[in-house]
Amino acid sequence: MPGLVAASPAPPESQEKKPLKPYCACPETKEACDACTIEKGEGHCRHLIEAHKECMRALGFKI
Repeated sequence: MPGLVAASPAPPESQEKKPLKPYCACPETKEACDACTIEKGEGHCRHLIEAHKECMRALGFKI
């Protein structure tokens, strides 16, 4: 029929990525760091703490 336009599907809603929360970033290093700190204390876990900080920095967090 003249004058009718085929219905097009609605454009998908913008699925912007939500910013990563600091407590969700680097779960592997965070778990290791937390477990070591609880068991041995912060002084014995410096290497794990630094590894976690480095991972966070790589994701853009200012640590």
